[in-house]
Amino acid sequence: MSMEVQGLRAGYGGGIDIIHDVSLHAKPQEVTAIIGPNGSGKSTILKAMYGVIKPRSGTVSLSGTEVTGLEPHQMLARGISYVPQERSIFPYLTVYENLKAGAWLIRKDSKRIRDSIGKVFEMFPRLEERKKVKAGNLSGGEQKMLEFGRAMILNPQTILVDEPTSGLAPKVAHEAYLTLKSLREGKLTILLVDQNVRQAVTLSDYLYVIEFGRIKEEGPADKYRAEMAELVKSWI
Repeated sequence: MSMEVQGLRAGYGGGIDIIHDVSLHAKPQEVTAIIGPNGSGKSTILKAMYGVIKPRSGTVSLSGTEVTGLEPHQMLARGISYVPQERSIFPYLTVYENLKAGAWLIRKDSKRIRDSIGKVFEMFPRLEERKKVKAGNLSGGEQKMLEFGRAMILNPQTILVDEPTSGLAPKVAHEAYLTLKSLREGKLTILLVDQNVRQAVTLSDYLYVIEFGRIKEEGPADKYRAEMAELVKSWI
């Protein structure tokens, strides 16, 4: 399942746009990454695509069907999950209870909920080992794994991932990318935003570079692997 945006403009209070006329295409079963300096609008793109904030203009399409402005739960029902930059797990609930909360849209189908959580445990055995532990007592890497696991509860075809390594120690950040790699092998369409340029470029198939809220350039990730140092240097 692909996602495409055309001419997207969006921002926050005060009527000030953060992103301007952004167009991009996340191809089916590929990893598409958006990289750029802090404050360039990377996360705003994902939030506008997923309905967390409403676009001021432009369109968002899912495999050719326009979904502009739908609420997040409506996007989820259409097979799109979102892993936000901000920690969104419930620290006082157990791992199992957090996963069950992610199945709210199918809350009346107890068998499907059990099956869905079972598939998440197959994907992430560590979560099954820790299923009775409160999420707040998990390590940073385990909490990030739980974020991904909850996003997978409804078996999405497309997943938007916002800054998966933000605030994480290098070892934990590496674990987050191992999780992303395993999701990629499951043939998901992944749209990724991250400050970890090296990891993002290495994992991705296609890359968009954004500066000052606009797409500056784009191309196959191979094109940028030899230029990562120069790219980052230009943002400092």
